[in-house]
Amino acid sequence: MCRIFNSMPERDCISWNSVISGYASRDLPEKAIDTFKLMLREGCAVLSRVTFSTMLVLASAVASATLGVQVHCLVTKHGLGSHVFVGSPLVDMYSKAGFLAQALLAFNEVDEKNVVLHNTMLMGFLRCGMIEESKRLFAGMRVKDSISWTTMVTGLSQNGCELEALCLVNKMRYASINMDQYTFGSVLTACGALAALDQGKQTHAFIIRTHFDDNVFVGSALVDMYSKCRSIRLAESVFRGMKVKNLVTWTAMLVGYGQNDCSEEAVRTFLQLQRDNIKPDDFAMGSTISSCANIASLEEGTQLHCRSVVSGQISFMTVSNSLVTLYGKCGNVEDAHGLFDEMTDWDHVSWTALVAAYAQIGKAKETIVMFERMLTSGIKPDRVTFIAVLSACSRAAMVEKGHAYFNSMVNDYQIAPLAEHYTCIIDLLSRAGRLAEAEDFIKRMPFPPDAIGWATFLSSCRVHGNIKMAKWAADSLIELDPQNPASYVLLLNVHAANKNWDEVARIRKLMRVTGVKKEPGCSWIKYNNKVHVFSADDQSHPDSVKIYAELENLGLKMDKEGYSPDTSSVLHDVTEVEKRLMLSHHSEKLAIAFGLIYMPKELPIRVFKNLRVCVDCHNATKLISRITGRDILVRDAVRFHKFSNGLCSCGDFW
Repeated sequence: MCRIFNSMPERDCISWNSVISGYASRDLPEKAIDTFKLMLREGCAVLSRVTFSTMLVLASAVASATLGVQVHCLVTKHGLGSHVFVGSPLVDMYSKAGFLAQALLAFNEVDEKNVVLHNTMLMGFLRCGMIEESKRLFAGMRVKDSISWTTMVTGLSQNGCELEALCLVNKMRYASINMDQYTFGSVLTACGALAALDQGKQTHAFIIRTHFDDNVFVGSALVDMYSKCRSIRLAESVFRGMKVKNLVTWTAMLVGYGQNDCSEEAVRTFLQLQRDNIKPDDFAMGSTISSCANIASLEEGTQLHCRSVVSGQISFMTVSNSLVTLYGKCGNVEDAHGLFDEMTDWDHVSWTALVAAYAQIGKAKETIVMFERMLTSGIKPDRVTFIAVLSACSRAAMVEKGHAYFNSMVNDYQIAPLAEHYTCIIDLLSRAGRLAEAEDFIKRMPFPPDAIGWATFLSSCRVHGNIKMAKWAADSLIELDPQNPASYVLLLNVHAANKNWDEVARIRKLMRVTGVKKEPGCSWIKYNNKVHVFSADDQSHPDSVKIYAELENLGLKMDKEGYSPDTSSVLHDVTEVEKRLMLSHHSEKLAIAFGLIYMPKELPIRVFKNLRVCVDCHNATKLISRITGRDILVRDAVRFHKFSNGLCSCGDFW
């Protein structure tokens, strides 16, 4: 093409336009623009509508408003601004650049407006969030095609007007307007945002009837919609039934698993994605690392860290933020901070991840230092940041500072407190022993505490031995969630500690009558890519003999250090000897003994437990960490505990 063009003795407008269009169609915008400039320098006598239309499309493609304005000047000079063929790309160029006033002027200048021009202006309004203007334009259009309707539905969905988008879709169906993959994608996005499962299912049925169920774009949107509606198994069914999957599909399933607390499935899906030779992007990588963080899976997370370094995706903020969160949730705050320092840029998610890392490990002073640094850097905290800071204040009994941050959140940042923020203040006051103030705060709340809030207050009543308040909190928690065994168990602990065995018997009877069953406690530890699970007095493990021998050896060393079991958490009226025997083989102790045998000494022992750690196991683990010189990390149902040299990061309050 170039050789022929260069050899031409004379070039007219058509030949110039052919070269410019050729470069544009081959995604070579710079060469197309250079050719246009050369065309002007050589004094081409005629510049046609095709020339200007092509150049305006290129100006939009390269996001060059300067080039677009220059072309517009030439359009005006040649008197072509009123032609629809030039007006449409002109409106599109200005609206994409955010110059809506100029786009509207260009729109109004066109004499005979067609549906394409109207759709372009409609898209411009919606792109800039001008909802009312788009509604008026849409209502005034004499001719509307399927693109007009789809543009409006998509724009409403993207601008937070999901309910209006769904209403418009119903009108679209009544008008017998054909829907395409983009329409269905927007409808499903709206259903997902509203968690409108029934509407989503109806749309799915219509998709099947119109034979769009094999479309990869629509299938991906279905997976996303069902995931956001908390119907992960339906999302899984759609995903498995898709004949063709692309990266968007796989990512939708990955994110869906993460949103529905199925983090292990998310990690397995990522591995399958790799086996299918799909190259994950930064979003898929970040989502999978976040899933590893949710289950504190350091091994897989570290492997993904290495992969992100090799692939260069570590430079993406989504990936780096997820890694900071991962190391924080796994108790590796030094690694989290080191990775944070290596980042070249930070947003509020980066800072929040680091603040939360220090808060989770119980380093209250460091948490507040990081939070103050965040504020100094000009980054605004969000709700999650304040949850981390308030929880850190409660750990360190910084009551006044916690109140100050809470008030700042409301007054300075106009963040409406959620149940989690109120729970932090309840914890702050009750942890400090100010139970009466906590009670008053609860009564003044705009809404009652949720189950976690009541459980937090009840736990503090247990620690401080306040039976009256414990009963009030337990009754409130039972009324809110009658089938939650935690409320009964915490109240049982209070009465058992005070040897009120009649009350213990009464509560046990109530649990039997109401069908509430205490979840069996279990602990697990990962070693050599295998999860080893233990329950109390468990002897099913192949290495039980070694584990029990290790526990016995530890017991002798602990006795020499003056260890005395805390039997207050034994909820049975039996002898002290029997209580000590019942405590000696709790699941976390078995898991820790396994870790001491097999985990390399330079690595911490990481144990997970499905229930709260009992008082005796907590005391014992502190002593074990000092005797053995090992760091032991225990993540129970409530908190993250890091035991090191006889101390725990939770400050003995959980």
